[in-house]
Amino acid sequence: MSATSRGLASRLSLLSLFISRASSIRTTTYQVRSFSAEPVLVDDEIERDSRIIEARPGVMTRNSRRTGVIAVKCGMTAVWDKWGARVPISVVWVDDNVVSQVKTVEKEGIFALQIGCGQKKEKHLTKPEVGHFRAQGVPMKRKLREFPVTEDALLPVGTSLSVRHFIPGQLVDVTGITRGKGFQGGMKRHNFKGMPASHGASLSHRSIGSTGQRDAPGKVFKGKKMPGRMGGKQCTVQNVWVYKIDPARNLMWLKGQVPGAEGNFVFIKDAFYMYQKKPDADSEKPDISLLPFPTYFAPEDAETEEVEPIVADLGEMDPFMTAD
Repeated sequence: MSATSRGLASRLSLLSLFISRASSIRTTTYQVRSFSAEPVLVDDEIERDSRIIEARPGVMTRNSRRTGVIAVKCGMTAVWDKWGARVPISVVWVDDNVVSQVKTVEKEGIFALQIGCGQKKEKHLTKPEVGHFRAQGVPMKRKLREFPVTEDALLPVGTSLSVRHFIPGQLVDVTGITRGKGFQGGMKRHNFKGMPASHGASLSHRSIGSTGQRDAPGKVFKGKKMPGRMGGKQCTVQNVWVYKIDPARNLMWLKGQVPGAEGNFVFIKDAFYMYQKKPDADSEKPDISLLPFPTYFAPEDAETEEVEPIVADLGEMDPFMTAD
């Protein structure tokens, strides 16, 4: 037999083996698909996705967790309390918050609400984002954020959230991206003392000093506080006191600092250590029954709704000092 015929025979044998394997693979795939398409499984999926979520007021318990809102930082101002003290205040704007998606344990493995904030044109969004908003039936949003909630705090898609979600006098946690300050030294970045300012420190007054050891171990350990990028990281300020809300303009006044620059998005939710964490024996927790649960629902007669700014009750003690 010539070399050409031997090569042709070997190629034909390999081709027949490949065809037989491909046919067996197709047969196996068809069997798996036919086995997985049982009517019982389809009925289970239909029954599993038939959860009914209603927008109705309820009673908040110690184990309940409400959703948060997305706000835009407007700037800083100051107020004078009745004791004559000047108090710094941060103003944030809750810009058209809407529930854009509901996640359940049966489908996503968690109870959560996706909140959308602001408005954005379709041409400025990607195709997956446009498809997501169209599938949920909500308008195009500028910012999205997911907030884990409990099952009793679920809200249907399209529910609007305003500043009435919070009440003046309560405590909230504010999360945002801090201002970026660029590359900074150890004194500004980590509050180091610096080198002596008189004798023995020639042109190294702001130096951080020694960072390592001798031959053992002969290296600088990871995590050593040294000069580097400062700011531009996510930060959460806990137990921020709500001073006033303005339902007509969706503005909220918060006592103290809010992370981020003006125009940045911040995420506001109930203070964890005051409302979600189990109370200690010696600590007094705020009354959770005062919070609107799962959110504030406007009355049917919109004309009777109060739109005037609501200020927290200062009481006999200075709340600006006790909130710290």
